[in-house]
Amino acid sequence: MEDIRNDNSAVFIIAATHLPWKLDAAILKRFEKRIHIPLPDLKERALMFKIHLGTDTFHTIQEDQWIQLARRTERYSGADIAVVCKEALHRPIRRLCLATHFKQILNPKFDDHRQLWLPCSFDDPHAVPLTFDKILSAELCEPPVTLSDIQAAITIHKPTVTEYDLLSHQKFHWKICQECL
Repeated sequence: MEDIRNDNSAVFIIAATHLPWKLDAAILKRFEKRIHIPLPDLKERALMFKIHLGTDTFHTIQEDQWIQLARRTERYSGADIAVVCKEALHRPIRRLCLATHFKQILNPKFDDHRQLWLPCSFDDPHAVPLTFDKILSAELCEPPVTLSDIQAAITIHKPTVTEYDLLSHQKFHWKICQECL
C-alpha cells in the first residue's frame, strides 16, 4: 500500500474479513478505519426472508410469520438466510415431482383464469391419481412455499456463526478500542 506514490487521491481500499484477529498487526495499522458489521437483528432477518423468497414467489407465509421465522434464526448471517430460502424454494418442486395425486384449481394469478393442476394428498376429495410427467407444463400449478418448508430448511441449515465466533469478535473489538485510548 505504501507503493501507491503518484496521485492516490482516487484510491480507496476496502477489505473484509471474518477473522480480523488473525491479521498481522502491521496490516491492521495500515487501515485507518475499522467498521464492524454485526449480524442482522430480528427485523432485518424478517426482511431478508421476504427479499430472498422473492416478490414473485407463490407462498402462503402470513405477515406475522416473518417475525416467527426471524426469531428462529438468531446468529444467522444474511448468507445463512439466503441458503435457507434457497432450500425452501426447492421443497415445493420436490413435492411436485413426488406427487401421486393432483387436483384442479383456478390459476392463483389474477390475470389468468385457467384451471391448473396442483399436487394434493391422496385423500383430498378432489384428488385425481396423476404424476407430474403426465401433465402439460403449462397446466401445472407451482406449489406454494409454506411456513413448514422454511422451518424444515432452518432445521437442515444451521447458522455458520458460532458463539465462539461472536465472543472472538467482541474480544477483538474490545482490544482494538483499548488500543485507541
